[in-house]
Amino acid sequence: MSDAEVSGYVAAALVFMTFYMKTMVPLRVIGICSNCAFITYGYLGGLYPVLILHLILLPLNSLRLREMLLLTKQVRQAAYGDPNMDWLKPFTSTRHVKAREVVFHKGDVAGDMFVVLSGRFRLVETSIEIVSRHVVGEFALLTPEHSRTQTLECVEAGILLQISYGQIEQLFFQNPKFGFYFLQLITRRLLQNIAQLETELALQCALQPPARETRV
Repeated sequence: MSDAEVSGYVAAALVFMTFYMKTMVPLRVIGICSNCAFITYGYLGGLYPVLILHLILLPLNSLRLREMLLLTKQVRQAAYGDPNMDWLKPFTSTRHVKAREVVFHKGDVAGDMFVVLSGRFRLVETSIEIVSRHVVGEFALLTPEHSRTQTLECVEAGILLQISYGQIEQLFFQNPKFGFYFLQLITRRLLQNIAQLETELALQCALQPPARETRV
């Protein structure tokens, strides 16, 4: 068996493995390996259409793998305390909001979440302030009916990055690590909100006058 035939069989086996892969990163890695095998096969066998095709696909697969690994790294950093949400920009649209404008109402059916770029926003029911780099509107993604849990009002005109739940779900499917770290991010935001509510409740209790004793 010639070297060209061996490389051809290896390339075919790697293509089969790409169809077996269930997640995006391993698929890209195997795809790159199959590109290399097909390049060898095309060169040794004089199959120039195959050679040219995989010379084009190799850098494309490498670029997509690099983007996915970078995205995973940035989401990991966000989950462990990095407030920089610039990694979401390629997947978002920009929305300009005026002061006193209501972004969404409690009970609305939700389809998007937001990252605050500038301005100040307030969750009406809890009076929690949402400022630059904070994520808002993500909790409805986890509710059975995708309904908003609070009303979001703009206090000071600003800019929001808007990303649809459909795009978030696609990122989940492409890379399970993305979903894992994004859920960590949501949990961290939830715990921050709970801590703020507990602080406000303790303050209100401290300001209330003590109950007077009733004497008979």
